[in-house]
Amino acid sequence: MLKPIPSFLRHVGPGVVTGAADDDPSGIATYTQAGAQFGTSLLWTVFLSLPFMIAIQLVSARIGRVTGKGVAANLRDHTPRAFLMSMVVLLLIANTINIAADIAAMGGALQLVVGGGHHFYAVVFGVLTVLLQVFVPYRTLAPILKWLTLCLFAYVIAVFMVHVPWMQVLRDLVIPKLQWNAAYWMMIVALLGTTISPYLFFWQASQEVEELRLKGGVLGTQNRIRHDLRRVKRDTFVGMFFSNAIAFFIMLLGGVVLYVAGIRDVTSAEQAAQALRPLAGDFTFALFAGGIIATGLLAVPVLASSAAYAVAEAFGWPEGLERRWFEAKRFYAIITVATIVGTGLNFTSIDPMKALYWSAVINGVVAVPIMAGMMMLASKKEVMGSFTSGLKTRWFGWGGVAVMGIAVLMMFWNLIYG
Repeated sequence: MLKPIPSFLRHVGPGVVTGAADDDPSGIATYTQAGAQFGTSLLWTVFLSLPFMIAIQLVSARIGRVTGKGVAANLRDHTPRAFLMSMVVLLLIANTINIAADIAAMGGALQLVVGGGHHFYAVVFGVLTVLLQVFVPYRTLAPILKWLTLCLFAYVIAVFMVHVPWMQVLRDLVIPKLQWNAAYWMMIVALLGTTISPYLFFWQASQEVEELRLKGGVLGTQNRIRHDLRRVKRDTFVGMFFSNAIAFFIMLLGGVVLYVAGIRDVTSAEQAAQALRPLAGDFTFALFAGGIIATGLLAVPVLASSAAYAVAEAFGWPEGLERRWFEAKRFYAIITVATIVGTGLNFTSIDPMKALYWSAVINGVVAVPIMAGMMMLASKKEVMGSFTSGLKTRWFGWGGVAVMGIAVLMMFWNLIYG
């Protein structure tokens, strides 16, 4: 007898959903722009970021599972309030801009496929994602998000629909071609900020807390925690590898199709899909456009909810997608307002995709102090008890802080003196 299909859901946890949400429409636009602007010469950044991304998301998940509280709640207890509030405000701003860009991309992609008005579609997607989060409990929403992760395979299929010079790709992976100009380093910071995004830290820790609530909210025995941490480790490794592999294929598609065709400036995910159509065929275009819509439906709830978790935890308000709306009114109000404002930005003169690029840069800058704060939390016995992070996790976690910090410093150096 065949194993039932829903067994897929039992093997996909918060780590895989977090990794998939990282490849949202705004991330797709950033990765495609990197490929279009620099060809395959920036593909090495995907592999550079992977071990650091795994380490920091593992730290995030462990904090949530061991303490039973999210990242912001732990930072509230162990760091200066001014530090926490400045990080939360910047996260809320960056997430709202990301929501605007993602909803714009979803509306634009659907318009490309079926026609109609992209503003109307943007409103529909905005309302739909709010309703999903406010009225669908976590135990029902989580499986929906898990199934949506499968849509990202569209980008793997799309790459094999076009010609790829694999030997050149291999050379660029092994021998990075560094450039000493502001545009190059800003793109690296944007890529790192898109890949190692602060909202993912808050989301994954909070989802581990949600998983605990589904089991009664009890932290459990030492053996139970150890068992869950093994699951967390597996889940995070798979999720982050999956996320970076998809980013690699998206950047590669931009490099071998758009860059080769002389298209250097891609300002949105839907523009990338449109540019691919005459160069790579209708099927590749359909895969790319359909992936934008599906990943947006996955990512917008993650963006809005992670901002809500951060703000609610910072102020000690009731929070959680498993709670009903009247049990956590301010938490759901943040989700609603962030999504409405994000949707509304599409009706202003602000270019959400230009704002998005800067939000990715902001994410890259903000990630540095947040990662440092999380690494300090993960090493404190008063926070983690006997489950402080191991030596390898600490090395790669602090290595990620250093790499992000160096990239940010190089960006500012080239902006000032370049």
